[in-house]
Amino acid sequence: MGKIQNFFTKSSLLICILAISIVTCACSENAHEEPVSQNDLDDGEVIYIIEDADTTVNSQPELTKKDGVFDMSIAGDYIIYDSIYGYANMLANGDGYDFKPIVRNLRKFTKNCDVNYYNQETVLAGDELPPSTYPMFVSPTEAGDAMLDVGYNLVSTATNHSLDGGEDGVIAECNYWKNNSDKAFMTGTFTSQKERDEVHILECNGITYSMLDYTYSTNGIPLPEGKEYLVNVWPTDFDINDPKSDKEYQYYKKQVKKDIEAVRDKVDFLIVCMHSGVEYADDESEYQRDTAKFLADNGVNLVIGTHPHAIQPAEYIGDTLVYYSLGNLLCAQTQDLYYKKVTSILATMTIRKTTENGETKIYIENVKNHLMFSYYNPATWLDYCVVSFEDPLIKTLVPDYESIYQTYSEQFLKRDDKITLEPCC
Repeated sequence: MGKIQNFFTKSSLLICILAISIVTCACSENAHEEPVSQNDLDDGEVIYIIEDADTTVNSQPELTKKDGVFDMSIAGDYIIYDSIYGYANMLANGDGYDFKPIVRNLRKFTKNCDVNYYNQETVLAGDELPPSTYPMFVSPTEAGDAMLDVGYNLVSTATNHSLDGGEDGVIAECNYWKNNSDKAFMTGTFTSQKERDEVHILECNGITYSMLDYTYSTNGIPLPEGKEYLVNVWPTDFDINDPKSDKEYQYYKKQVKKDIEAVRDKVDFLIVCMHSGVEYADDESEYQRDTAKFLADNGVNLVIGTHPHAIQPAEYIGDTLVYYSLGNLLCAQTQDLYYKKVTSILATMTIRKTTENGETKIYIENVKNHLMFSYYNPATWLDYCVVSFEDPLIKTLVPDYESIYQTYSEQFLKRDDKITLEPCC
């Protein structure tokens, strides 16, 4: 999040009774500077004005750019296997976990952006539960600390692994993000119905925005009766693979539409994250296409797809930018012939708002898509790092990097000629 300055000092605390709550968060003041540590924050504190629990507005008091523009990055699935947290433990000399060297190369992209998003695939509950790996993931919270340190401030947590740690795991992860709410905004999992139904409005450089998040499943682990609020589940039946005849899927559209309508007229820019699709499929499923069309028709500006653990195409549906699957940002899956499970897309873009004759318009501009590689030494299952195909280091890590780049360039770009991919080194 960078250096946070006080919105109100203690001496000037204003207590207002409004229809909206104001919370400071989720727009980096140091979008073009190296991030600073928590110890570098100014003395004093951020003051939260809580008026109505149903709506929360997140506002940054000082702007680093002119009003109406912010830069954003989006990244894929962050999956913490035991070999990864074992390596992080080695990096910490056996005392806790240090994930920061693993993700440090991401700073190249986050440092120039105000808003940085990623999908937290595995449950960050390691402070409350013992860490575990596939098929039931519980991850050390230090994995989240590293992403905060590198500049990520917008996080989705509704995934098929959200219930891997049970209700206790959901609560522990939610508490982790609440404890870091001055640095990042998280959505997708919740500790109460009231919390789930809250409307969150964030602001950056004069642009208001919000994010909603859903997953297709929780891997067969049922939500506790009466606690369906724990995870946003938009159910799909991939055995049928026919959204039109899937009654549960179609019925849940009413809930998604309600969620969208609760926030759409309150923000300039609306993001929806959808954790769905067929694992390792090169192309989006019928469900993903139907979901993207439904979201675009209901005024969503950006759709971010995760879960398939493979890069799938991107396209525009009208003015809505859709990423069907970004792939795995970090994982310890097999480095197969084409590195499918260890490549991903990291995108950067500019969000611009213009107001003319009383009419406000939002534009997604300067979209740059970067091919990324989740590296590890296959002989030792150590030396994890995330590196871009634009980095000369890729020549050493992936000897056939040019053919791999070509493979995923064709795969990613085949839906829409307006989509581009940054060249490899």
